[in-house]
Amino acid sequence: MAVATAVRDAWRSWNGPARLHGIDLARALAVFGMLAAHLLTIEQDVVLSDPSTWIDLVNGRSSILFAVLAGVSIALMTGGRMPHRGGLLRVDRRRLAVRAGAVWAVGLLLTQTGVPIYVILQAYGILFLLAVPLLALSARALWAIAASVALAVPWVLPLIDGLPVWGSDAGRTLFFLTGWAYPFPLWIAFVVAGMALGRSDLGSASIQVTILASGVAAVVVGGGPSTVVGAGGVAPGSYEEAVFSAEAHSGGLVEVIASGGFAVAVIGACLLLCRTPVTWLVAPLRAVGSMPLTAYVGQVLAWALVALAVFGDTTDLRAFRDLGLFWWFCLGAVLLCSAWAATLGQGPLERALASLSRRLVPREEASGADRVVS
Repeated sequence: MAVATAVRDAWRSWNGPARLHGIDLARALAVFGMLAAHLLTIEQDVVLSDPSTWIDLVNGRSSILFAVLAGVSIALMTGGRMPHRGGLLRVDRRRLAVRAGAVWAVGLLLTQTGVPIYVILQAYGILFLLAVPLLALSARALWAIAASVALAVPWVLPLIDGLPVWGSDAGRTLFFLTGWAYPFPLWIAFVVAGMALGRSDLGSASIQVTILASGVAAVVVGGGPSTVVGAGGVAPGSYEEAVFSAEAHSGGLVEVIASGGFAVAVIGACLLLCRTPVTWLVAPLRAVGSMPLTAYVGQVLAWALVALAVFGDTTDLRAFRDLGLFWWFCLGAVLLCSAWAATLGQGPLERALASLSRRLVPREEASGADRVVS
């Protein structure tokens, strides 16, 4: 009887009416997209008229989707449409700071495996910390901040990246500690945009359509500067090329606007899709998305273990790609996460983070004034 009750509670935890199934689906796509970017050899840029090139969509865009979804999660954990105030807000801020430190530490540990990828979690820890003072802001204020950062920082980032410090030992250490492959001065725009989404009524069909349409519009608008610069014959390697770059992980204006819009569109599409019976067909994917940190960390650790067993070394990316394990990794994640979600509910690392933050920051007594409708 106790086992049946536990399984029923676990099922409700990721399939209940309060759960946004589309957000879990989008998280799963982000996790698998990042894995595809690492494990698949992608040689041709995406051409929308050529489906054989669509796999290139995972390059850069998956990690941006992951960051936007992190912002959505932050907003949902701290009140959703009604951001917490007073004592609840103080608790939220402290708990988010605890999560930031824990995620940053996990990122450092993953980097020590030697797996040849840029681990995103150090940057996540810093981004979570930067989000702490923004928790009380309305969706409108958050959108304003996200847009301002997205439009301004690409002009500054090439100057920062060009500093000689990055070639020194101190610079390499700083790159490692901050996860600078995902530079936080720019990537905070994606997290804040996700927070703005999370401060809206994500369960509303009209809002979901608006999210999808807005994302598509950003993708279209984002391509404009690239066309203009290309026609103007900007010199390769120039400052202007860096500012307007569309290349994955370049931090250029085109990438920021278009790939950020792509992430927003994917979230809107997933929310709409999961309003239909398809949500039950994609339940195994949603299980992965219900525990994205566990899935991400698990895949990196599995990579390290397999590489050590086969090659005695974890650092050879080409050799590991040649093993052709991408789909096996996906299948393993789906099976393990589905089994865990169906029987135990919340993912192990997600549960550990929540437990740690609750233990270190107990909930204060809160009054009705601690919530406000935004």
